[in-house]
Amino acid sequence: MSEDQIVAPPKRSLGGWLLIAAPYFWLLIFFLAPFLIVFKISLSQVAIAIPPYTPTFDLAEGWQAFWGSFSEFSVENYLWLTEDDLYWKSYVSSVVIAGISTFLTLLIGYPIAYGMARSPQSWRPTLLMLVILPFWTSFLIRVYAWIGILKNEGLLNQLLLSLGLISEPLTILNTNIAVYIGIVYSYLPFLVLPLYASLERLDGSLLEAAEDLGCPPWKAFWKITVPLSLPGVIAGCFLVFIPAVGEFVIPDLLGGSDTLMIGKTLWSEFFNNRDWPVSSAVAVILLLILVIPIVLFQNQQQKMSEKNG
Repeated sequence: MSEDQIVAPPKRSLGGWLLIAAPYFWLLIFFLAPFLIVFKISLSQVAIAIPPYTPTFDLAEGWQAFWGSFSEFSVENYLWLTEDDLYWKSYVSSVVIAGISTFLTLLIGYPIAYGMARSPQSWRPTLLMLVILPFWTSFLIRVYAWIGILKNEGLLNQLLLSLGLISEPLTILNTNIAVYIGIVYSYLPFLVLPLYASLERLDGSLLEAAEDLGCPPWKAFWKITVPLSLPGVIAGCFLVFIPAVGEFVIPDLLGGSDTLMIGKTLWSEFFNNRDWPVSSAVAVILLLILVIPIVLFQNQQQKMSEKNG
C-alpha cells in the first residue's frame, strides 16, 4: 500500500472531546468526589464535635497544617470492622439475602419478560406501562402497603383464613420472608425491562429454523432463547442485586430484629451511635464488595468478546 492510500484517522472536534468528557466529568463529580470524602472520613477518629470526627482540613491554618493532618489518618476503623463479628455477619447476610432475592426475581421476571416479548405488537406498550406503573407511587408507600398485607390480621391472612387454607394466621411480617417479598416486588421492574429488551430483539427466524430441523420447543428455548437473552439477564441481575445489598427501608420496615443487613448496621452507626468514621469505613468496604466483582466481570467479558471476535 502506497503512502497516498494511507488514510489518516479523522481529528476529533472540540464538540467530540466534550461529548467524551461529559460522562467522565459526571462520574468525577457525583461518584469519585463523594467517595473520596467518605474515604477521608473513614480514616479519621470519632470526636465530640460538629462534624463528629477529626481531622478536618482547614486551609485557614496554612498548607503546612493541611498536609500535617494527613499524619493523623488511621486505619483503626477498618481494623475494628475485622474484630467485631457484627459487621462481617452483616455483609454476609446482606449478600445472601440479595442473592436469594435476585434469584427469585429472575424466576418471576423471566416469564413476564418472555410473555411480553412474545405478545402481539399492539399489546406491548400497555404491558410495558403496567410494569412501570408501580414507579408512579412512592417507594415508601408501596413498602408500607406490604405491612397491611403481610401482618397477622392483614389481607393475606384474612384471605387464606376465609378460603380455609389455614387455621391460624401465618407469621410473615418481621421475618426474612417478608424481606424477600419486599425486595422482589420493589425491584422486579429493574429485571424485567432489560430482559424484555433482549428478548424483544431476538430473531424469531432462529426458532423457526430450529423447529424446521426437528428441535422440540423446550430444547430450542434452552439452546437459542436463553443464551441470546443472557446480556439482559446479567444486566437485570446486577440492577437488582446491587441496590438490594445496601437496602435499608425494606429490612427495617418488613424485617424483624433478627434480620441483619449492612444497610441497617450502617444507619445505626451513622445516626444512633454518631460514629461517622466507622460508618464511612463500612460504606467504603460495601462499595468495594460491589464494584470489584463487577469490574472483574466486565474485563472477563471484554476478553471473551475480543477472543471470539
